[in-house]
Amino acid sequence: MKVTLSFEETISNDVSIMVDVLRASTTITEALTEFKEIIPCFTPEDAFKLKSETGGVIAGERKGAKVEGFDIGNSPNALKDFKTDSKTLILTTSNGTRILEKMNSKVLIGCLNNASAVAKASIELGESHVDLVMAGVWGKFAIEDFLASGEIIYQIYKNCSECEIDEYAKSAVLASRDYNAVQKAFYESTSGNKLKSLGYEKDIGFSLNKNSTKNVGKYDGIKINKVNFK
Repeated sequence: MKVTLSFEETISNDVSIMVDVLRASTTITEALTEFKEIIPCFTPEDAFKLKSETGGVIAGERKGAKVEGFDIGNSPNALKDFKTDSKTLILTTSNGTRILEKMNSKVLIGCLNNASAVAKASIELGESHVDLVMAGVWGKFAIEDFLASGEIIYQIYKNCSECEIDEYAKSAVLASRDYNAVQKAFYESTSGNKLKSLGYEKDIGFSLNKNSTKNVGKYDGIKINKVNFK
């Protein structure tokens, strides 16, 4: 199996793992604990329309801050504490949901929280090319996505006897091995500093919890559902 790493757009027609660890992919992964489906959308206007059609909860942010009129922001911690009877979450974010719009392969959602689980899920799909896709921040490289991708690639390598990993992907693996340095990088990153300024510092800590869940989301081009793998 070939494993590659790319930025914003996937180079695989087989399997792509979207990584926007601060915070879309982390929020999506946490949401799968309580919600049956997550509908990513690309504008706040779309979100309000979908809420009226589905009765779902609308969540999301622009420039890190909760969108006015939304039920909740793009926060895994806030989501964990949010009480609702709805099983549909509608999510729009600045980067992660924007990246999903461009993908046509089998798409999984990856973060540090589900690194081992999403790695195993990507292998079990039985395809020949898995591409880790970093969402970044508005077209710019984000170190936290690079490091989280490195952890997922490392987990793929541990569980795949025949993996061909390109050098970009290998560099992410090497960078992700020092967990203390990873933590420091998350908190000092552009995204980390933005979240701290908005009062979301706890979300950074939440996003750093490696392998804390077996939730894996799969995007079918319309919605994200939790998938059951061996």
